[in-house]
Amino acid sequence: MGYVPTELVCPLRIQQVVSVHYFEYSSNYAFVGEQHDFWEFVYVDKGEIVVTADKREFVLKKGEIAFHKPGEFHSLRANGVVAPNLVIASFFCESPAMQAFEGKVCRAGDRARELMGRLIREAGDAFSTPLDDPLLQQLERREDAPFAAEQMVGIALEWLLIELVRSDGVPAPEKPSSLIREKSQTEFIEKVQAYLEANVSNRLTLGDICRDNLVGRSYLQKIFREKTGGGAMEYFGTLKIKKAKEMIREGSHNFTEIAAALGYNSIHYFSRHFKKVTGMTPSEYASSVKVLAQKNGAGR
Repeated sequence: MGYVPTELVCPLRIQQVVSVHYFEYSSNYAFVGEQHDFWEFVYVDKGEIVVTADKREFVLKKGEIAFHKPGEFHSLRANGVVAPNLVIASFFCESPAMQAFEGKVCRAGDRARELMGRLIREAGDAFSTPLDDPLLQQLERREDAPFAAEQMVGIALEWLLIELVRSDGVPAPEKPSSLIREKSQTEFIEKVQAYLEANVSNRLTLGDICRDNLVGRSYLQKIFREKTGGGAMEYFGTLKIKKAKEMIREGSHNFTEIAAALGYNSIHYFSRHFKKVTGMTPSEYASSVKVLAQKNGAGR
């Protein structure tokens, strides 16, 4: 008897990707709205926004995703207080399985958030078009893109959607020992991350972090590198810059006040660190935010 191949059943396929965005909006941003013949989702990575979908209006909070089906009018606005960070992706998909997302607002679990990050990274590798361009109408291919970069964008998007469908069901069982260890590590790093966020205005050393969290340096660094890809101090520095970007977008403080509020020794050290992390000086970032705000009447 000869071998008989099995044709794989693929109930959810992405034919075309229209856009992939990561936006850092100001606290007073507002998008007037649009409708189009493809799917779109918006994920709140930070803060919250007010979403309008046809006749519905609702608040979308951090960690939540809202889907807009083809032909559905939708708009969004910030709440005037917190500067939100958003992931927005749009795509064509004719799979009947997409009916599960009609009018859907769901919460992203750990796996979905990881896949969201993967989607952004793969899009950055595949396309040269800036991910924060609200007027984007066509993705431009990157000449030096890695092998199969565009296919990886589709895979990441499909995997994310499949994960969101599956999350409504019963999760697959894990080995108890692995589950306990993973839970312990997750709880530990969440505790330290909460500690760092609470102390983002202070000057901390690695010794301070270890002392206040009753942990050895080697274990702290090992878990942080496994979970975040960098050390604890690198993570703390990134938190400071994220907070600085938020304060710049909110427009309530000048750079000297921001530097002081975040525990920097001087405005010069703050500027050097900001550019090291973001590739821009604080002034250049502030200018880019203003340019983005001026575009909001014409596009997302």
